[in-house]
Amino acid sequence: MTNNPSPSRTEQALTAAQLYYLQDRTMEAIAREMRVSRSSVSRLLAHARETGIVDIRIASPLALDGHLEQRLHDRFGAAAHVVPVPRGVSEADRLERVSMTSARVLSQFVESNMIVGVAWGSTLSVVSRHLPLKPTRGTTIVQLNGAGNTHSTGVEYSSEILERFGAAFAATVQRFPVPAFFDDPATRDAMWRERMTRRVLNMQARMDVVVFSVGSPAADVPSHVYVGGYLERSDYRSLAEDRAVGDIATVFYRADGSWRDIVLNARATGPELDRLARVPRRVCVAAGEHKLPSLRAALGAGYVTDVVLDEDLATRLLET
Repeated sequence: MTNNPSPSRTEQALTAAQLYYLQDRTMEAIAREMRVSRSSVSRLLAHARETGIVDIRIASPLALDGHLEQRLHDRFGAAAHVVPVPRGVSEADRLERVSMTSARVLSQFVESNMIVGVAWGSTLSVVSRHLPLKPTRGTTIVQLNGAGNTHSTGVEYSSEILERFGAAFAATVQRFPVPAFFDDPATRDAMWRERMTRRVLNMQARMDVVVFSVGSPAADVPSHVYVGGYLERSDYRSLAEDRAVGDIATVFYRADGSWRDIVLNARATGPELDRLARVPRRVCVAAGEHKLPSLRAALGAGYVTDVVLDEDLATRLLET
């Protein structure tokens, strides 16, 4: 006589989700049917959401002409995901709320056999902590730009972000073991000819999705690249002379989106912005009004196809 094996947690979560979301059963009714406690049903439903069995989407009836998301799309041509944030919330909480939504949105875009580019930074670090589990096959997470500087290799910081992305999507992780900025443009050119580096660059050239935030050298709330010892005083002077308003993966651009003749870009290790603009889906995450000049320029230049941002920042974008 054989014993039937007990159902796995995933099978139980699937059953609970089907009863709750598709059959409108109450938690009490589900608990009785599955012969578990009500708290167990609650934990199974949470497990279903966290592992991607359940993908909750909200279709707002306000998404008509005049709604923020529609107006942003009409103005910039990017799909916008606006996160409501109550008045008086701290900047840390604002970033947390936007990052949680970003993680869910990004999960909808990543599928098997994709190459996903990830920029390291303060915003992406928070996003990576909220990624739901969505196992894929044949997917690779590739680092967009180097993380080393004169004080640190940056490996621990960037690797933590990449590993979280890899774990969320059961994906292979490809690091980019170069500094964020070379001391000499000639050194970068020589390094770009190395086979190891060319392999990563070729992978970046085939990306299906890329996710990043935007930084600003003049922001009141600086990004990690501006507080992590990556730039010298001379670099800030150079950026001011070149009228840089923001960066994507340490490649700087002006208010009109131009970037090629900005001096510091000759030493940067992030992808050239015309190459970035060829990636089919380019997801930008931004929280806080200090991101306004850099986000406005990135949207206007067409570097972004999807943007996740807070309500206040969305409103300011439309006002300017």
